[in-house]
Amino acid sequence: MKKNIHTFINNLSNYLQLDSILGDVPLEMLHKLDTNLSKPWTEEEALIIRKLPKELLLRVFSFLDIVSLCRCAQVAKYWNILALDGSNWQYVDLFSFQRDVEGVVVENIAKRCGGFLKQLSLKGCQSVGDSAMRTFAQHCNNIEDLNLNQCKRITDSTCLALSRHCVKLQKLNLSSCPAITDQALKALADACPQLTYIDLSWCDLISQHGVEVLAKGCSGLMTFLCRGCVLIGDDALTHLARFCSRLHTVNIQGCLEVTDVGVARLARSCPELRYLCLSGCGHLTDATLSSLSQHCPHLATLEVARCSLFTDVGFQALARNCHLLKRMDLEECVLITDAALSYLASGCPRLEKLSLSHCELITDEGIRHVGMSPCAAEHLAVLELDNCPLITDAALDHLISCHSLQRIELYDCQLITRAGIRRLRSYLPNVRVHAYFAPVTPPPSVGGSRQRYCRCCIIL
Repeated sequence: MKKNIHTFINNLSNYLQLDSILGDVPLEMLHKLDTNLSKPWTEEEALIIRKLPKELLLRVFSFLDIVSLCRCAQVAKYWNILALDGSNWQYVDLFSFQRDVEGVVVENIAKRCGGFLKQLSLKGCQSVGDSAMRTFAQHCNNIEDLNLNQCKRITDSTCLALSRHCVKLQKLNLSSCPAITDQALKALADACPQLTYIDLSWCDLISQHGVEVLAKGCSGLMTFLCRGCVLIGDDALTHLARFCSRLHTVNIQGCLEVTDVGVARLARSCPELRYLCLSGCGHLTDATLSSLSQHCPHLATLEVARCSLFTDVGFQALARNCHLLKRMDLEECVLITDAALSYLASGCPRLEKLSLSHCELITDEGIRHVGMSPCAAEHLAVLELDNCPLITDAALDHLISCHSLQRIELYDCQLITRAGIRRLRSYLPNVRVHAYFAPVTPPPSVGGSRQRYCRCCIIL
């Protein structure tokens, strides 16, 4: 019997290898597949099916993804029953093989899975609307993680249904659902107190009042993402700071009304912040970096692209206490100089990724500080230097001791040469270098009749 079980498992493993061959297969096409699974079962294999307990087979099926389960359902009637058992459908991600399912598919899944379903991703399913989601909420009241990213037909009605039936909801992604308003947040706040993660990015109708209601009702929030929410400002951050002290991940990219005041309040009340994106918040100054330094020593990722008012002084303060920083995006922090890199190199020994694109005052000396820093040999993996016009081949020579370097970006660094890149690769053969060299301008044609200036320029 033990040998038979091994034979069964091996056959099942061979079966699952079809995933890499078949790729993305719509559900309606699965019955048309012509594979070796259409061959009759041998007597030995049929015996295994009859002898193995249902519980054991269900355990095997529990490790399969949704596509594999649908394929197994085509093998035999008994497998069909087991594969479609709701206990195997606890984690469903339709995006991996079916990019835009209809609402009826969601309804069928909800009825099949019922209370077993804990995680569902409908990312990009733009045909799914409120009707299907109401059916879903009624049947799947144990859902904990729901991704509705880019489900553009979803409105507040879906959130009202979730609040009535899905009180165990912990993670909700509503990114790029443009019809969502403050009413949706009020419904969630009233009935989903276990919510710890919410993504409201590009929900343009969300206001500071909605964030206030959400923060009061869901004080356990740990992740708050609202990229591109133009109505969000300091008041929203004040409400989060007051009610959600456990926050460790915040992204307010493009929230143009945010100032140093709001970030300071957030920093003071949320000392566990580990990820903070302030990119595009153009009103922020060095006072923000000083507040983060004083109150957020666990900060690991800081993204401040296009915060053009930051200077060396702010990064000096940041490096003084934020020694756990691993990833920093300083793109278009146009006022920083080599001094800022000197402070970061000495104060942030765990840096893994550093973006300095469009920091036009950075020179080879700043890169020398990075190359000699404690993070260089063991940690630094990605360095982005696009559009740094003062960087030369000498900067690349300073990086030869960065043995963990995996990628370096050098687009539009006009003083970098192919010879400098070849020399770097001779020391770091596995590094990926992304650079662009403009084609040489062709010489003017000899004896050509084309005039140098247009008629207007001649007249002027």
